[in-house]
Amino acid sequence: MSSFTLRRAIVLALAPLSAAAFAQDTQPTEPTVILDPVIVTASKTDGLLSQTPVRVSVIGAREIRQNPTLNLSDVLQKDASISVKQSGGIGQIPQVSLRGTHPKHTLIARDSARLNNQNELSPVFAGFYDLSDVDQVEIVKGAASVQYGSDAIGGVINMISKTPTQSGGFVTGVYGENKTYKVIVGEDLVADNGLYAQVRGQRLETDGTRILESQKENNKASYDQKGGSFKLGYNANTLKTSVGISHNEGIDIFTNDYITNTSPREFENQVINANIAYDVMPDTVISARYAHISDKQNVPAHGSQYNTRAHEGDINVRWKLHQDHNFLAGVAYNNAEFESNTIINGLQEVESYGYYLQHQYNNSKFSTQAGVRMEDNDRFGTHTVGQLAGRYHLNPQTSIYANVGTAFRAPTLNEMYSQWGGNPNLDPEESLSYEVGINHYVGNNFSIGLSAYRTEIDNLISWSNGKNNNMSEATFKGGELGVKWQNDNFYINANYARTETENKATAREIAYRPKNSGTLTVGYDDGEYGVSVSTIARSKAATSNDASDVYVRGYATMDVNAHWQATQNVKLFTNIQNLWDRQHRLVYNTWPKADWYVNGGRQANVGVTFGY
Repeated sequence: MSSFTLRRAIVLALAPLSAAAFAQDTQPTEPTVILDPVIVTASKTDGLLSQTPVRVSVIGAREIRQNPTLNLSDVLQKDASISVKQSGGIGQIPQVSLRGTHPKHTLIARDSARLNNQNELSPVFAGFYDLSDVDQVEIVKGAASVQYGSDAIGGVINMISKTPTQSGGFVTGVYGENKTYKVIVGEDLVADNGLYAQVRGQRLETDGTRILESQKENNKASYDQKGGSFKLGYNANTLKTSVGISHNEGIDIFTNDYITNTSPREFENQVINANIAYDVMPDTVISARYAHISDKQNVPAHGSQYNTRAHEGDINVRWKLHQDHNFLAGVAYNNAEFESNTIINGLQEVESYGYYLQHQYNNSKFSTQAGVRMEDNDRFGTHTVGQLAGRYHLNPQTSIYANVGTAFRAPTLNEMYSQWGGNPNLDPEESLSYEVGINHYVGNNFSIGLSAYRTEIDNLISWSNGKNNNMSEATFKGGELGVKWQNDNFYINANYARTETENKATAREIAYRPKNSGTLTVGYDDGEYGVSVSTIARSKAATSNDASDVYVRGYATMDVNAHWQATQNVKLFTNIQNLWDRQHRLVYNTWPKADWYVNGGRQANVGVTFGY
């Protein structure tokens, strides 16, 4: 550990007059909790959360910006329905599970550009995605293949990048335990005629922490990550368009021999995203989007490279019929390549088209969403999915909703053509999900939501007789309870999730899926001073899909964030993750000997932002 002591860390966290959390712009932090934000992911169109007939969680700018060292997997754990299986501390592999489903069953996207790829690594390695230019993370829960095609069985996690509203710039510097450094620079330019430009750059370095419980504290695994983004756009009454590029690369050190932490994993990912929306008539909008996504991973210790490229496009027409009816019709295209010395012939390619139609009805009492999609994949043929969802407002404050949908996951090129067990005859995994829920608002200060769900997955791809086969079935069921409260500058956000999983082949629960999870954040923020305390708690979880008496013990961690807007141009901040320095066990390892992957313990940081 560095020279930061626990006493100094607590003093820094609880003294908002001398230390402060961070916002990546020159404006004071918004002092209220947004109970009803505008979202886009659930229907591919803008709409209020309270009018959406599906379950959606939003992680807003306040939660993202208060700690600039957090990555995507860190932020996602603020949602109780998401569990993360991580093999070590910062920079080590996290696997994100939404409502108990496999990481491959959740589509991760950036501004709706899909990041899941054919080597199956991107949705697993969510810790490699930086959030320096992300303004909001939307989490759609349940089947979403009508809107997004393959992979959206458990749901969709969409990172929405920030669109600047005024000119300005900033520089942020962070220093913390384990010799952790991060620098972020940004510039926003906004013209009166609707043109805007945004530039971000960032670099993170840390010595890291030990990976395995048997290792000494000074046997650390370092992490080095850097990246940047550029966005150019134009907003007018009838035309909105933007072009953006995001690049991220780095090296994380892991253990290859389960003794030393000396093996590098090199990664590089890039997203180029262009979109345009034009109001051809007052009630008709044509939208188009193109994205190029590349992901490279090199593991010298394994002598392997895993490189993927994808081109995707989407064009749709949205029109309003009368006042209450909205139609969306579109065509999506995806061409993906996987190049690696681990697959047959070294290079494989897959191409698919998706044709979708969606209808929405909205008035003061009812909100409905119905859709159908046919996917035409050159590897397995056609597949059709559908969705029917509705919300009924009992009164202006209370509404109930129900959602039924089917979804699918196409087998990846790695699953079909790996030299070790690939099977080109695999069929898509299929699912049926249904959910009911209720939401209640009390003025602008309080909201509560309760839901229950069930997801059944067939044709699960699993390992059998030396290769991948469609042979398993699984069931996921549970419920969620969420509460938000605000009163002037005080706020509370609490969530509870119950998740029950079953592998039908073994009649056992699925490994690393805690049945009970809860999150709680209590805070104060008046725009000048702010402090918040957050707790994440998980119950025990099995470590094997087969019979075993080894469990990951339940645990709870506490994080503290504080900030002070010292002047109009200077913000001071501090963040402490895992305040009580609890190094709990995360993942059980049996080879070459029984051992545990452990978390990194406490991470205390201080920093400053200079804005103009």
